[in-house]
Amino acid sequence: MVAILQRSEISDIVGKVERQERLSYDDGLRLFRTRDMAALGYAANIVRERKNGNRASYVINRHINYSNICWDTCHFCAFARKPNQAGAYQFSLEQIFEKAERLVGTRASELHIVGGLHPSLKWEYYTEMLRGLKRILPDVSVKIFTAVEIDWLARITRRSVESVMEELIECGLDSLTGGGAEIFHPDVRKIICPNKISAERYMEIHGIAHGMGIKTGTTMLYGHIENEEHRVDHIMRIRDQQDISGGFMNFIPLSFHPENTEYADIPQASGITDLKCLAVSRVLLDNVDHIKSYWVSSTLKLAQIALSYGADDLDGTIEEERIYHMAGAQTPQTTAEQRLIEAIKESGRVPVRRDTHYGVIDMY
Repeated sequence: MVAILQRSEISDIVGKVERQERLSYDDGLRLFRTRDMAALGYAANIVRERKNGNRASYVINRHINYSNICWDTCHFCAFARKPNQAGAYQFSLEQIFEKAERLVGTRASELHIVGGLHPSLKWEYYTEMLRGLKRILPDVSVKIFTAVEIDWLARITRRSVESVMEELIECGLDSLTGGGAEIFHPDVRKIICPNKISAERYMEIHGIAHGMGIKTGTTMLYGHIENEEHRVDHIMRIRDQQDISGGFMNFIPLSFHPENTEYADIPQASGITDLKCLAVSRVLLDNVDHIKSYWVSSTLKLAQIALSYGADDLDGTIEEERIYHMAGAQTPQTTAEQRLIEAIKESGRVPVRRDTHYGVIDMY
């Protein structure tokens, strides 16, 4: 293996990884462009095992997308609808609480809740939703809202992000999701989501949350009109913010599903691209502990391989995922815990059931 690596076009970068030297933007660009997937996987696995050993984690969770009615017009989105448009929906608080009540007495430890930028829902809808969920499931972590939604709530209430966050935390918010990142580079962002908050505002909101003791995730949507430079720029911005505020729990590369979107003619990203996004992010993000392979977007089979390309987490059981499936995803909307355990074992890793903040609940 040593001789093979010495002949690799990225052998110098692998050497940096072995010596625990921080990689540069140019290093990241070369890694995205390499054809030596074996050397790339080797480097990513070094960092993966340095941070997480042979463990691979999952969470028992449930997704609730409370509404797809949205003011914004992101061109890559198959989920959002305008009011009265076909397919538009909004759950009442009673419907949301009914979904939560089904989890009482189960092993679920996390609720993952996001929606659209609803033009008419009142502030009390969100606060009562949180209070009700905590009343029904006091021991379940509520991971709720993207930075985009937090910005929206600050705008509609004419309050600061700090004030909005303080009240949401009092009502039961435990962590923020990482959605809304898409691609940070302004040349891409102004085309695919021109009305969405900027990369700077996204980072500002996550930084505020981190400063208030709230951990968050962060994401990257790849496989549309972006290129390797935009991906590396995106990852480096996350690393820079993590150096400052330190609150990102994980990074989740998300493969774009073009079906039912304005970019339906774009081929879906290949498995090689999927693995490169995971592996390159793993070696560049030396200050983020966990890289998640989101099996809903990549399939569980590819997620298994991802556990050898830098990923150490498979997300969870999920149940009723809507955003990817409205974009044409053919993966199941849920999977059994036992299947996740088996998939991890088949990959040669040790399955760990975790909580939202990566505390170990069970180890198999």
